[in-house]
Amino acid sequence: MSYGRPPPDVEGMTSLKVDNLTYRTSPDTLRRVFEKYGRVGDVYIPRDRYTKESRGFAFVRFHDKRDAEDAMDAMDGAVLDGRELRVQMARYGRPPDSHHSRRGPPPRRYGSSGYGRRSRR
Repeated sequence: MSYGRPPPDVEGMTSLKVDNLTYRTSPDTLRRVFEKYGRVGDVYIPRDRYTKESRGFAFVRFHDKRDAEDAMDAMDGAVLDGRELRVQMARYGRPPDSHHSRRGPPPRRYGSSGYGRRSRR
């Protein structure tokens, strides 16, 4: 279970992506809820690079694909911590235009600093 990087030994596991989590939902809570459907190998909640808060989704990894399918069928639409969960099979990789692939802090909005403006003389 982790809030940081996923462990390297997830090869062969089936991952579910769980969306619409509250920021207070913990890996332990997710593990307890999902292990009703089979042996959970890992729970990973990605964190925002700058704020370190949950990004509102998680990956729950099962050792057995059938257990993952059962969990997905049962938990998609279930309510946890007051939120209706969306559960689907995870797809790997980020979209090419994802803002998460950029380096450095988010860009500033134009006009926010005054730098780079030309004076009108």
